[in-house]
Amino acid sequence: MMESSVSICPVPSEQLPINEYQELRESWFFSWATLDWVSYVRKMAWVWGWSWLLTGPVASASFAPQKAPGQFILCGAALSSFFIGLVLLQLYLGWMYVRDRLACVNVIYEESGWYDGQCWTKPPEVFTRDQLIATYEVQPILQRLQRTFAILVLSFGIGSLIWIIL
Repeated sequence: MMESSVSICPVPSEQLPINEYQELRESWFFSWATLDWVSYVRKMAWVWGWSWLLTGPVASASFAPQKAPGQFILCGAALSSFFIGLVLLQLYLGWMYVRDRLACVNVIYEESGWYDGQCWTKPPEVFTRDQLIATYEVQPILQRLQRTFAILVLSFGIGSLIWIIL
């Protein structure tokens, strides 16, 4: 029964929420959020470490490492964490978009790509499938990203307290 509903679907294949979800899941960048916890933390640490190539010189220009090593490290770490924040924001927005598309009963799409927006109402079986994917596949990814944001904010708070002590 689902085959017939999907086969008469007017939405171009690349704009179907299930295909957008699959594309995001298989993409190089967005798949980071789906990795096991250790691999996910490694990716975030990798971004943080490499961002020191940009933030290290800025931090050293502000705080000489020989004279103020604590401020240098905290400044560089905070600036590098800003890059982690940007990565997390991009991941979160991408997954949130797909989750919203999966959870909505109507699919807005473009037929020719020139401002001819159309709307297709998902049949019940397609809507149910998409709801299940949004709830059990995408929502845990979003929760992981939210927890990571919380840890990042907590680390900024701890770094601020250490800064005051120094």
